[in-house]
Amino acid sequence: MGSTVAMLLWMWVLLDLGVCSVSLPEISDKKFIDECVREHNRARSSVSPPASDMLYMTWDDALAITARAWARRCIFGHNIYLKEVRRMHPNFSSVGENIWTGYPPSSFGVSNAIQSWVDEKQVYNYQANSCSHICGHYTQVVWATSYKVGCAVVLCPKGVMDFDDREGAIFVCNYATAGNMRGKQPYKSQGAPCSECEGTCENSLCRSQERDSQKSYNWAPDWAADQDPAFTTSDYTYVPVLVARPIALIFTFIAAYAAHYFYPNVFCYE
Repeated sequence: MGSTVAMLLWMWVLLDLGVCSVSLPEISDKKFIDECVREHNRARSSVSPPASDMLYMTWDDALAITARAWARRCIFGHNIYLKEVRRMHPNFSSVGENIWTGYPPSSFGVSNAIQSWVDEKQVYNYQANSCSHICGHYTQVVWATSYKVGCAVVLCPKGVMDFDDREGAIFVCNYATAGNMRGKQPYKSQGAPCSECEGTCENSLCRSQERDSQKSYNWAPDWAADQDPAFTTSDYTYVPVLVARPIALIFTFIAAYAAHYFYPNVFCYE
C-alpha cells in the first residue's frame, strides 16, 4: 500500500508541474497589492534630500488592468500606447511605466523587483537632476505627483521578447499621473516634509482622503483585444486549471488503484 501511495504522490507532482510550472500573484491578490504599495511608499518616504511635496501612493485597479494587458505580450519594452491617453486609463491624463523581467520565474519578488528600480538612485544626482547611467525607473518611483500605481506580473513560458527565450516572468507597474517630465526634478526639497501639500503627513508623505480613495473600474484597454479577443477586466484563465486539477487527480487515483489491483507486482522498489 505504501508503494501505491508513493506512486500516487509522484504522479500528482508530475501532473501539477504539467499544469502550472510556477504560481504568480493575480492583480486582485491583496498581499500582492499591499506589497506593491508598501515598497513604493517606502522608497518615496526615504528620498534624499527629503521631499516637501511627496504624495502618498495608493493602488489603482485600472492601472493594474493596463499593466497586466501589456505584460501578457511578454515584451521587454514600454507600452506603445503610453502617449495615447484614453487607451491607458479611463480618467488620468497621463500614465508612466516601469518594467522588470527575469528568469527563472521563481526569481520574481515584488520587493526585489522594485528595489532594482530604487537602486538606480546611486547614479542619480538630485542637485544637477542628472544620471550617470539609467535612472528613469527610480525617478518614476519617487515622482512626487505620481500618486496612483497598478502593477501586474505574468508568466512567459516562451520567454520575454528582447530579453531571453527561456521561461521567465515580467513585472509591469503603471503610474498616474506620469513622472519623468523633461527638465523637472522628481520632487521639491525646500522646507520640511509635507510642507508644500495639504492634508495629513504620514512618514513624510502627504495624504488626502479624497486622493487616496479607491475606485472600481469596469474597463479594459481596447488594444487588449489585439492579443486576446475574450479579454475582460477579470482574469478567468485560472478557472480551467481549478476545474481540471481535481478531475485529473480523481482519474489518477482510479488508474493507480486499478493498476495495483490487477497488476500487484508492477510496483517494485529496491
